[in-house]
Amino acid sequence: MKVRVLFSPNNHEELYFTGKTSVVIDVLRATTTIVTALKNGAREVIPVATVDFAMKVSGNIFSGMTLLGGERNTKMIEGFNLGNSPLEYKEEVVAGKSVILYTTNGTRAIVKAKFSENLFICSFNNLASIAGHLVKLNKDVEIICSGTNGFFSLEDVVCAGRLIAEMQGLDERIELLDSARASLTLSKSFGKSIVKMLKETEHGKLLQENGFTEDLNYCAKISNIDLVPYFTSGTIKKLDLTDSDNAN
Repeated sequence: MKVRVLFSPNNHEELYFTGKTSVVIDVLRATTTIVTALKNGAREVIPVATVDFAMKVSGNIFSGMTLLGGERNTKMIEGFNLGNSPLEYKEEVVAGKSVILYTTNGTRAIVKAKFSENLFICSFNNLASIAGHLVKLNKDVEIICSGTNGFFSLEDVVCAGRLIAEMQGLDERIELLDSARASLTLSKSFGKSIVKMLKETEHGKLLQENGFTEDLNYCAKISNIDLVPYFTSGTIKKLDLTDSDNAN
């Protein structure tokens, strides 16, 4: 079982992911928000790569059961119901609803990897669940860091390294390719205090400037949600961990 980390999805075409087992990470904040929405009862999350497509998709779904969520450069988009703060995706807001989500980086990365055989969504919040499921699948893994506007994001790579460490704790035979080894090293160096690390990153500073400090505290929680979000047929749903044969 080999593990590779992609520091940006922009370096690969969509077809690169065909047949692969992939994991998308966007700690601040898309994948954290997706995990939270599903934990709080959202029926599904539909990731889209453009605002126009989000509006188009929402027009084709029964509006009373659909929410438009997302952001552009941290700001909620005009006409949307929700932004990209996981704290907005409360049970009373999202339970039973389909959430159409657009974000500057995370949802684009998910759409880029849509041809993967298996495609999972990871944040610090659900690290242990993702690690356990990947080890169970025992397939080579591509961990995709969403980054920020095509550039390297420390928080995503530290999360990737922490995920790798969790996987190694379950199976020491895992083979780390160069990028995975580098991610593990960065995680050990910067991951001693996740909150501190998030607040010192470029994107973390931007979020604080825009009033989202509490989001950083929430995004820093480790393995507090037992959930594996799984992309299938254009939507992200909660994988039934008692019957996950459809995901291998």
